Amino acid sequence: MKIFKDIFNKSYEKSYTSLKETSGTADQKRISSVLSENIFYVRTRCGDATDIIIREVDISGQKGAFLMCDGMCDGLKINNSVAMPILARSSELPDDPVEKYNAIRDMYVGEIELKEYLDMDEALLFVMSGFLVFLLDGVDRAMSFGMQGFKSRGVEDSVTDVQARGAREAFVESFKVNITLIRRRLRTTDLRFSTHVVGQTSKTNVILCYLADRVDSDLLDEVTNRITNIELDTVMSSGYIQPFLDTDIPLPFSGVGVTERPDVFCSKISEGRIGIIVDGTPYSLYVPHFFTENFHSLDDYDNRPYYATFIRTVKWAAFAFSILLPGFYVSMGVFHQELFPENMLYDILSAELKTPFPLIAEALLIHFIFELMREAGMRMPKTVGHAVSIVGALVIGDAAVSAGLVAAPMLIVVALTAISSFVVPPLYEPVAVLRLSFIIIGGTLGLYGITLGLGLLIASICAIDPYGIVYTAPISPFSLSAMRDTIVRIGWKRLGKQNLKADELGSKDRG
Repeated sequence: MKIFKDIFNKSYEKSYTSLKETSGTADQKRISSVLSENIFYVRTRCGDATDIIIREVDISGQKGAFLMCDGMCDGLKINNSVAMPILARSSELPDDPVEKYNAIRDMYVGEIELKEYLDMDEALLFVMSGFLVFLLDGVDRAMSFGMQGFKSRGVEDSVTDVQARGAREAFVESFKVNITLIRRRLRTTDLRFSTHVVGQTSKTNVILCYLADRVDSDLLDEVTNRITNIELDTVMSSGYIQPFLDTDIPLPFSGVGVTERPDVFCSKISEGRIGIIVDGTPYSLYVPHFFTENFHSLDDYDNRPYYATFIRTVKWAAFAFSILLPGFYVSMGVFHQELFPENMLYDILSAELKTPFPLIAEALLIHFIFELMREAGMRMPKTVGHAVSIVGALVIGDAAVSAGLVAAPMLIVVALTAISSFVVPPLYEPVAVLRLSFIIIGGTLGLYGITLGLGLLIASICAIDPYGIVYTAPISPFSLSAMRDTIVRIGWKRLGKQNLKADELGSKDRG
């Protein structure tokens, strides 16, 4: 396997190097003082792109040009705020090109978002980001105005992370709106946003968010280094960069947290973590992420402590059921029938004798059908998606039992397992894979194999530490003070007395 992996990595590095050489990363072009040269360069780089608009104007005998991307700028705002004021006051401007440029720049300082550039490729990048770029003949600089006017989705309630008492706001695709949602909740001068551009072609903005007085400097340097060294051609969602922030060990669990809620995001960075916002997606990341946090929700901190503790206990039990219950049932039916009560054993045997498949094949088949129905219900249009789930649950399940393809006890096990797997949504993907794995292990090795597999699973969870911060904290390394908010949650009067930082909570030095 190592030989094939080395061959694949060399092939990937070679293909990515050739991609970088041909992806337009030519030598940067400094802005010329001759306007015609700049316009020729823009038309050469953009080719026949019909959305790149070059509007040449005459400003008191001096040639100028506005560059914009059609559909990305607000035309009315451009006309009222920039174009008309410049043209209306052109007779008052100095004759010298540099002085005229400075006068135009000083006219807008403090009024709108304004930036200056010496590099033509950088100016073009801002044109494609919705900025209006102005060039003047005789000046080797350019200025841009923040005139973004593209349509974006408004702030709505979270779709995937539903809370009963939380805020009805979720992240959107625009990173500037997301930054505003964070700033509204953390009104401190220690809040920092660091922007990085990732992707040779997409030029996607990736923003690191953290509190300067709480974040660990080594953690910040490591995350920054990983972000800047990402070698991707395009980045269309946060899932593209998540593997670069996670551990290199191929495990079903991830040390990178994902959230759609700004309140959850702010609570994480308040603990000294680093949040990652990717432009174009409403799902943000944060590191480090602990295994126990998969069983927490924002409602835990709004409800009374005894109820929050009860719900967390239910979630842990549901996680164990969703992974182990089908495997236990198959192993007991194949190897350990004596563990069933006598009456139940008779009913199970009479039901299984009517089915043509062995128990392990029956379990795999019914779980495959369940995943098939779930995927169909999720990918199909909303108008028919609910119908698919109803048909799958009522018609297919009942018909399978009536036809003798599946035994009724197995259907009950699958139903209980399916419900349990939805109790902890962040862990659904690893649960779906591990459930099938334990069915195979239980059907071939019995309870002894399940015990061994469970030990390997716990060991793999303990092996996740992408930043030297153990994934299983605060259970291992054990922290008594942090256990007040793990499975048991104490009241806010005691919970708020001590602020624990994530890097201290899971550091290997504590063990």
